[in-house]
Amino acid sequence: MKNTITKLLARAGVTAGVVLGTPFLAFAEESAVGPDILIPKMAEFIPALIAFLVILVILSKLVWPSVLEMMEKRQQKIQDDLDAAERSKIEAAEEAKSYEAKILEAHHEADAIVAKAKKEAEEVRSAVLAKAQREAADIIAKARGAVDSERHKAMIELSSSVVDLSVEIASKIIGNDLSVEEQRKLAEKYLAEVGKSDGR
Repeated sequence: MKNTITKLLARAGVTAGVVLGTPFLAFAEESAVGPDILIPKMAEFIPALIAFLVILVILSKLVWPSVLEMMEKRQQKIQDDLDAAERSKIEAAEEAKSYEAKILEAHHEADAIVAKAKKEAEEVRSAVLAKAQREAADIIAKARGAVDSERHKAMIELSSSVVDLSVEIASKIIGNDLSVEEQRKLAEKYLAEVGKSDGR
C-alpha cells in the first residue's frame, strides 16, 4: 500500500512539474514559432496554477486520506475474503477426509454385521440340524421300541397259540390221561426250553 501511495505522489509531482514547466517552454518557443492557442498565457497560467495548487492541497488534506483509507479497507476486505476462502478450503478438505473415514468405518461395520449374520445363520443351521438329528434318533428309538414291543406281544400271542395248539395235539396223541392244566404246563415248559435253546 505504501508503494502505491509513493507511486501516486511521484506521478502527481511529475504532472505538477510538467504543468509548471510548460509556460516557460511556451515562452521560449513563442519567439521562434509564434503564439500557440493551446498553451495558456502567463496571465491565465498563474491563477490556474494557484487554483491547481489549492485544489491539490485540499485534495491531499481532505480527500486523499479518505481515498487511502477506503483503499486500505478494500484491500483488507479482499485479504479477509481470501483468508476466509482458504480456511473454507481447508475445512472442506478436512470434512471430506472425515466423511471418507466415516464411510470406511460404515463399510467395516457393514462387513462386521454381515459376518455376524453369517455366523449366527451357521449356528442356527447347526442347531436345527442337531435338533433334527436328535428328533430323528428319538423317532427311530421309539420306532424300534414299538417294533420290539409289537414283536414281544406277537411272540406272547404266538406262544399262547402254540401252547393251545400243543395242548390240543397232545390231548389227541396222549389221550385224556393228563388234565388240561397239566397239559398246558407241559407245553409251556417245552416252549421255554425251545426258547432257551434258540437263544443259545
